[in-house]
Amino acid sequence: MAFSTTISFYDNSLLLKKPVNGLINNQPRTPLGHLKFTPLKIQATYVASPSFKHSFQSQEMGNKSQKVPSPAFEFKEYMINKANQVNKALDEAVPLQHPQKINEAMRYSLLAGGKRVRPILCIASCELVGGDEGLAMPAACALEMIHTMSLIHDDLPCMDNDDLRRGKPTSHKIFGEDTAVLAGDALLSLAFEHVARNTKNVSSDRVVQAIAELGSTVGSKGLVAGQIVDIDSEGKEVSLSTLEYIHVHKTAKLLEAAVVCGAIMGGADATSVERLRKYARSIGLLFQVVDDILDVTKSSEELGKTAGKDLASDKATYPKLMGIDEAKKFAAQLVDEANQGLAFFDHVKAAPLYHFANYIATRQN
Repeated sequence: MAFSTTISFYDNSLLLKKPVNGLINNQPRTPLGHLKFTPLKIQATYVASPSFKHSFQSQEMGNKSQKVPSPAFEFKEYMINKANQVNKALDEAVPLQHPQKINEAMRYSLLAGGKRVRPILCIASCELVGGDEGLAMPAACALEMIHTMSLIHDDLPCMDNDDLRRGKPTSHKIFGEDTAVLAGDALLSLAFEHVARNTKNVSSDRVVQAIAELGSTVGSKGLVAGQIVDIDSEGKEVSLSTLEYIHVHKTAKLLEAAVVCGAIMGGADATSVERLRKYARSIGLLFQVVDDILDVTKSSEELGKTAGKDLASDKATYPKLMGIDEAKKFAAQLVDEANQGLAFFDHVKAAPLYHFANYIATRQN
C-alpha cells in the first residue's frame, strides 16, 4: 500500500499545530536560526515496508539539496565528559560479586573501552527534547549492555570467529566459549532489568515504551534478523537491498533505539520521536557504511579489531558492491540526510546530534 504527495519541505502547518518538545514553533521556517535555506518541493512516497531504503523516498522538484553545516560546539569535550559519566554508571551497574567468574566476564567486555556512541546518543536525544542526563542514564547503560552482548556473541567461533575486540582478546579467548555465551546472555537480561529498576522521574508508560523499543531492536525484527540474513548471505551474490536490510537491522536498529529511547525518557511527543527516528536511521546506516570502508582501508592495530575480516569471509559490503568511491559518496549523502532531519529542532540544543553525524562519518576506528 502506498500514497504519494508533493509537500513543501518547511511546511509544518499539519505537524506543528501545538508546541512540540524541542521543536521550533510559531516562527518563520529558518531551521538553523542564522542560516537561510531555500524552501524545496519534494515528491514524497510512503510505502508500507520496514526497509529504510523504501520507507521514505524523496526527490527534489527543482533546487538541489543543500547541506546543513554543524553549529559551533565543543564536541570532543562533550564526548569525553559523557563517556566518563557512562563508564561510571556501567561500573556501578555490574559489581564484582558471586558468582565471580560470570561477573568478571561481563565486566571484562562491558568496561573494555569503546566510544560509548549509543549511550551518548541516548543522552543527547533526551537533552534535546528537554530532559536531562539522569533521566536517560539507565536506558543509556542498557543500550551499551545490549551492544556489548552483541559483540561477545558476534565474535564467537560459531559466528564471526574473531580473536580481537576493542584492542583486546575477545571474551571467549579469555573465559572460554561457554562463559562468553553466558556473559552475553546475562548482559542482555540485565539491560531490561536495569531500565525497569533504575529509571526515576519518568512515567511508567514511557518506561514500558522504551523497554518495548529495546526488545524489538534486539529480537527477530531487529538485530537477530540482520544477523541471520548476514549468515545466510555469506559466499553468495547479494543485492544492495539485501545488504541494506542486513545493516539496517544488525547495526542501525540499535543506534535508532538509542536516539528514540532518549527522546521517550526526555518527554518527547510522538512527532518529535519520529523525526529523531528518521535522523537515527540515517546515522545508523552511515555507521555501517563507514565500518565497511574502514575494514578494507585500516589495519587491525588502527581498528582495535581484525581488519579485512569481511573480505576473508566473502561477506557483502558496501565497498564490495559499490566500490570505495561510491561508498564514500553514499556516506556523505547519509550525513546530509541526517542533518536535514534535525532542521525542525532548536539548532543549539541539537548541536551534539549534528556533530555526531559528522563524527561517525569521519571516525578512523
